Amino acid sequence: MTLLEARDLRVEFASRGRRARAVDGVNLAIGAGEIVALVGESGCGKTTLARTLLGLERPVSGSVVYGGAPLDYSSRALKAYRREVQLVLQDPTGSLNPRHNVYEAVAEGPRIHGLTDERERVLSALSRAGLRPPERFLLTYPHELSGGQRQRVVIAGALALDPRLLVADEPVASLDASVRGEILALLMRLRDELGLSALVVTHDLGLAWNIADRVAVMYLGRIVETGPVEQVLTSPSHPYTQALLSVLPESPAPVVLAGEPPDPTRIPGGCRFHPRCQVLASGDAARAGVDHACRSEPLAVLSASGGSQVACHYAGVRESLP
Repeated sequence: MTLLEARDLRVEFASRGRRARAVDGVNLAIGAGEIVALVGESGCGKTTLARTLLGLERPVSGSVVYGGAPLDYSSRALKAYRREVQLVLQDPTGSLNPRHNVYEAVAEGPRIHGLTDERERVLSALSRAGLRPPERFLLTYPHELSGGQRQRVVIAGALALDPRLLVADEPVASLDASVRGEILALLMRLRDELGLSALVVTHDLGLAWNIADRVAVMYLGRIVETGPVEQVLTSPSHPYTQALLSVLPESPAPVVLAGEPPDPTRIPGGCRFHPRCQVLASGDAARAGVDHACRSEPLAVLSASGGSQVACHYAGVRESLP
């Protein structure tokens, strides 16, 4: 069952007299009890898409659909929605008020939503987040905790509202390597024990491999490849996905992309990746007879179906070969 879905979502911002198409036609579905990784380099639109799914940004077109109904942007409806769809930010230190102890930090959500049994909710959330015994942490302040413990407090603050879905924006990027695995294991355990869904926003394909059921690769405002995580990461079809994977330690050789980082105010014609594409630069696209299409023919927006899909002229030709 689909819990949260983006349907042809488009988000724009004014930038130096031009319009930046931060999200430029995205279809993405997250099922109940499913973890989806949204990956891509900085500036590709991942965080804007996540904020739009949370109702923090309003799309210029398309819609966010939750539980089968389009998102209602009235204050009352958004408050109810955000109890069920909670955000976990990258920097736990910046997320926590240094003047609030752990109890106050975790109790903030239940107080905003007027929930009863506040203390029981706080204790239960801390315990589920792996801070045990929870009573030991109640009067502790953020500066007295390790980075991993602070991130667990942030997660506990979300769990105190009994959400159905977490949107985690780079949830382990600011943590030591020794702690990252613990937080990822916690997210997977919450999925298994509570049926919690999650959208994990990251630039790290290694993280996606370890935690996600499905992966969506985003470039310049649009998803260019999507599918089951094992299939996409073991047999990537899009040259951009191949380049992202090439920087992992076990990769034989990194792919160095040509050209400038993408500018959402100047989206190129044809395939939006073609100015930096290693397949086009190497001549492989010309030998396959698709170099003109790469430069001039736009690709269709990928659907939100659960199967493997890729937006690439060269990949389409290669798949059709015997």
